[in-house]
Amino acid sequence: MSTVMIIDDSKTSRSMLKTILEENGYEVIAEAKNGQEGYEKYCELHPDIVTLDITMPVMDGIETLTKIREYDDNAKVIMVTAAGQKGKMLDAIKLGAAEFVTKPFETSQIVNILDSIK
Repeated sequence: MSTVMIIDDSKTSRSMLKTILEENGYEVIAEAKNGQEGYEKYCELHPDIVTLDITMPVMDGIETLTKIREYDDNAKVIMVTAAGQKGKMLDAIKLGAAEFVTKPFETSQIVNILDSIK
């Protein structure tokens, strides 16, 4: 079973993602409400996959992605973003994000993406 960490400042988004992931055979080992907390938990827990929101307080998703990839070049990070942030999504892909998904997301979209990168 693949382990996943969810980094998102929205409690609702974290809850929705956790439900989708657990119902589809993934183990959510941690959640974080900002990029700094997420980075620290990544270094401690080494999840197989990370879902990472772009717009967050303390440290945004782009900076968090950069730090995670510097720490672990093989990190599998899926960026989650609201529509209308195409520029930031392109930046994230250039920085090594494995994939991205836009909110509001559908269960099949999330599961297909995770299944394709695990």
